[in-house]
Amino acid sequence: MTRISARGIDFGAIRTDFAVSADFPAGALAEAEAAVDRHAAGRVDRTDLPLVTIDPPTSMDLDQALHLERTETGFVLHYAIADVAAVVAPGGRLDEETRRRGQTFYLPDGSVPLHPRVLSEAAASLLPDQARPAALWRIELDQRAEPVSFGVTRALVRSVARFDYAGVQADSESGSLHPSIAALPEFGKLRLASALDRGAIELKLPEQEVVADGDGWRLDLQPRTEADDWNAEVSLLTGMCAARLMIDGGVGLVRTLPKPASDAVRALRRTARALGIEWPQDVSVGELLAGLEPSTPDTLVMMSDATALLRGAGYAAFDGTLPELLEHSGIGAPYAHVTAPLRRLSDRFSTEVCLALTAGTAVPQWVREALPALPDLMKGSDSLAAKVDRACVDLTEATLLSGREGERFDAVVLRASESKRDAEIFVPEPAVIAKCAGTPPEGVPVSVRLVQADIDTRAVKFEFDLRASEPAT
Repeated sequence: MTRISARGIDFGAIRTDFAVSADFPAGALAEAEAAVDRHAAGRVDRTDLPLVTIDPPTSMDLDQALHLERTETGFVLHYAIADVAAVVAPGGRLDEETRRRGQTFYLPDGSVPLHPRVLSEAAASLLPDQARPAALWRIELDQRAEPVSFGVTRALVRSVARFDYAGVQADSESGSLHPSIAALPEFGKLRLASALDRGAIELKLPEQEVVADGDGWRLDLQPRTEADDWNAEVSLLTGMCAARLMIDGGVGLVRTLPKPASDAVRALRRTARALGIEWPQDVSVGELLAGLEPSTPDTLVMMSDATALLRGAGYAAFDGTLPELLEHSGIGAPYAHVTAPLRRLSDRFSTEVCLALTAGTAVPQWVREALPALPDLMKGSDSLAAKVDRACVDLTEATLLSGREGERFDAVVLRASESKRDAEIFVPEPAVIAKCAGTPPEGVPVSVRLVQADIDTRAVKFEFDLRASEPAT
């Protein structure tokens, strides 16, 4: 298949439209350049622990490093998280600027970082062969990879190797995984099974990614390997342990998602019946979705419709009285963000709570004072990040398709809109997910005609070609 790419895409216009900039105020940048480890004296030296990192190959903001050991009784996981609170002074100019940003925004031509790169991609990043301050989690697990005990302490750590997902997958298949992650496949599979037992729901929709192609850009579907899933389970486990610590301690910040509405589940069951998918009453949503054949039209439709089950995500802060909703239904357990403090603001504060609760000391006052504002701040930042990401994809779609109005494309109908006047379709080449006028049955391969590809408005629209009974060839 010939991949289509386009030149001259200006992602800078999106930075301007959404007022996101990689530049930092002089005061914030000066603090970052002068930052020192405020907790150096109290750290445990664990540079003997052969931690490794797993990240995209071009990433420099490395938040996490792990070491996983198989034992006679189960597993022992050490998970080092960059100790951002040790280098960002509470109440300073950098603290103020990071609260304004909320998180790192990723665009195809470069990120807009939460922290100046001198910290996020250098002094605080868990780069290989560098001693770094970290919040080091130690989690003991039984034979089923269920946590038995856990806690987090400040430590000095050193990563000994850097891997990416494709490399870990290849090493797993060849039986040559680094000793520090040799147990990761077994651990990951056990944790994925645990997720289904908890009623977790994982959606595996095609995820569009804008990637460089020579001096141009193209749209790909982001590949997801088993190694991605195994590594994700490490972070999810740590986040669940953190949530448990904070709930038991009565202070903290958790990620929440209400249980799916009953009518949404009934609607998904109707979709399954229409597609001829057998769904026994005693099988959970998560189990059904996990058992579907990957990448088939029916699976894409089911995953698209299942997004209705995961609406209403938020954050809950508490200090004393626990909120009514503490669980994240998509994960099937209480869960907290603690594993990406270089890239996400909330993790710095949640980690400080967990460090204090593990040590049996008072949660710092600057953390307690910040907690009430964090849910709204992070919700707004998440919304902006989603808009920036969507705008980059929309702009790339419009640029790739500009000038091809009137052409026919093969597509699969993912789902009809609530108004029943149009549908969402998936075009495999270029990898476009877009609106299309008309409402044929979901999961059906169709021929569609491009009617609009407007670069200025980043709008792409199709319509069903009713004259054609077969997909285009």
